[in-house]
Amino acid sequence: MPVQKGPTITLANGVEMPQLGLGTWPMNDAEAAVAVTTAIELGYRLIDTAENYQNERGVGEGIRNASVKREDLFVTTKFNREWHSFNGVKETCHASLKRLELDYIDLLLIHWPNPDQNQFVDAYLGLVRLLDEGVVRAIGTSNFKPAHLQRLINLGLKPHLNQIQLDPYHRRDELIELQRSQGIAIQSWRPLGCGNEMLSDPTIHVIADHHGRTPAQIVLRWAVQQGFATAPKSANPERMIQNLSVFDFTLSDGEMTLLDSLGRNDPQMLDADQFGH
Repeated sequence: MPVQKGPTITLANGVEMPQLGLGTWPMNDAEAAVAVTTAIELGYRLIDTAENYQNERGVGEGIRNASVKREDLFVTTKFNREWHSFNGVKETCHASLKRLELDYIDLLLIHWPNPDQNQFVDAYLGLVRLLDEGVVRAIGTSNFKPAHLQRLINLGLKPHLNQIQLDPYHRRDELIELQRSQGIAIQSWRPLGCGNEMLSDPTIHVIADHHGRTPAQIVLRWAVQQGFATAPKSANPERMIQNLSVFDFTLSDGEMTLLDSLGRNDPQMLDADQFGH
């Protein structure tokens, strides 16, 4: 039985974006096609993909096979470093549209800043042109650190959204503060952590038991209760339902503080000054 679709957040240009959606990495085309259709029928309205995931064709197939109209869905994709130029962004956008078999993209993101290449400003200007042309409804960045965002802000360029690694173990307080001060929406990728370590945390289990929820639901509630958007990946229909069912309970201030206290230094966390594609 479909679950009730969750709330939306309003981006700076007035576009409404579902707060919780389906992530599709690392699904292949065949897996993505099945998972996307299933998710949409269960109530998901946001689907997140990327050029680098190599599953845009499958995501598009899943959208076409679902019973929900295209205009009622929100599709996000992202492009790689080779397209970081004013004209390159237009080329990669149309390539994604062809793979997805869509007429427009709801949110198009620069996947990584790749500061060694020093072309993300040109890429963002390319996004602005696509927004003006109506090919995309909203534009933004992914994995941009404060210094990367500040460079755009100093030029009068404010992404509608910055998608980042963010969960109770990986706190990004400086980045969150900057984005909130500038009206840049926050979306977390891999919100359930790396592997099962975080979901096995005793503190999270105690809170989950108190609410009669799964650890994953507690972590997702931690995110959405702060106004973050997020897109957990799952191909399992039961987990899809659980992940979307986090809007009918509230964590207490004390529980939120406990979850906030779990932040830790992670030397394996991807550094956008060093990593990118």
